[in-house]
Amino acid sequence: MSKRDYYETLGVARNASEEELKKAYRRMAMKYHPDRNPGDKESEETFKELKEAYEVLSDGRKRAAYDQFGHNAAQGGFGGGGPGGMNFTDIFGDIFGDIFGGGRAGPQRGADLRYNLEVSLEEAVFGSTVELTIPTHVACNECHGSGARKGASPATCKDCDGHGQVRMQQGFFTVQQTCPTCRGQGRLILDPCGECRGKGRRKQNKKLSVKIPAGVDTGDRIRLGGEGEAGENGAHPGDLYVQIAVKQHPIFERDGTHLHCEVPISFVAAAIGGELDVPTLNGRVKLKIPAETQSGKVFRLRGMGVPPVRGGSPGDLLCKVMVETPVNLTAKQKELLKEFEQTLSTNNINHSPRSNSWFDRVKKFFEDVKFSESKKR
Repeated sequence: MSKRDYYETLGVARNASEEELKKAYRRMAMKYHPDRNPGDKESEETFKELKEAYEVLSDGRKRAAYDQFGHNAAQGGFGGGGPGGMNFTDIFGDIFGDIFGGGRAGPQRGADLRYNLEVSLEEAVFGSTVELTIPTHVACNECHGSGARKGASPATCKDCDGHGQVRMQQGFFTVQQTCPTCRGQGRLILDPCGECRGKGRRKQNKKLSVKIPAGVDTGDRIRLGGEGEAGENGAHPGDLYVQIAVKQHPIFERDGTHLHCEVPISFVAAAIGGELDVPTLNGRVKLKIPAETQSGKVFRLRGMGVPPVRGGSPGDLLCKVMVETPVNLTAKQKELLKEFEQTLSTNNINHSPRSNSWFDRVKKFFEDVKFSESKKR
């Protein structure tokens, strides 16, 4: 019986790349794998054809010979074995290792940790140093992370020769699997440390001094390399990530590098002008209020905001003045206000430009509505 074309067997074009060949082989081999089709002789034969086709086409030299001479090239001396001297079990382990449990050998790096830290606005603006207490696993002081009793050493696992993986026979081929004896560590603790019971690490509340840079904001993260959990059996520790959240301030509201605040002023100060003591994060400053200031007016104090965390000029402080209506007036104060209001109407000067403008717009609105209704009739 004549053999099928290798490209046809894998279902790829003749100019298929190595990655395309590998994907096609993986897809087809998973479909016709003998372990997935027990007792199916046809699937078994198809799987063998796929294996043979991939062994040839995945090797550049063999593929070139096949493209030129076809199946007759096999008689020229490249039959048997895997492509490029590689055993087929290596190919299969690369493609199907995730299915049959291929594992990582050796001690594993420690876990990363996250610490949520709330700081005041002042600490965020000017920077600070904060002392943290982190519950974590640290390297055992007694065995220095090895897990073995003082004076002893871990023994190489004989089942995997220290590789952390063993080869298992699966039907027609061999696959790699995490060593069940040492659980992928490659070594065994025969005489465990009494302090950590062979773990190489122990629980402890670790104290750290963390520098908070000036300008940090909610959502920023500070990475402290190697300050996470200790790795198993002396492996490298993980990292600690400090997540920043800035507390709400009773006076200031932050917007990036700018600060905002509301400043209440009396209607007298708003009318005739004056000076106010305004709080900033650097202390009090004098703010000059010009006469006839309206409620909602914003005054900008340059450079009184927040410095950017990556350097540069600080932002501004934006003070919004709010004219405050007096409350709890005495009878005499009310009478004086009425007299004051009367004085405003004794001349032809417009003392309330916004009010008059608003009433003019309201009057025009009602006139337009009245005209529209008359047209409908």
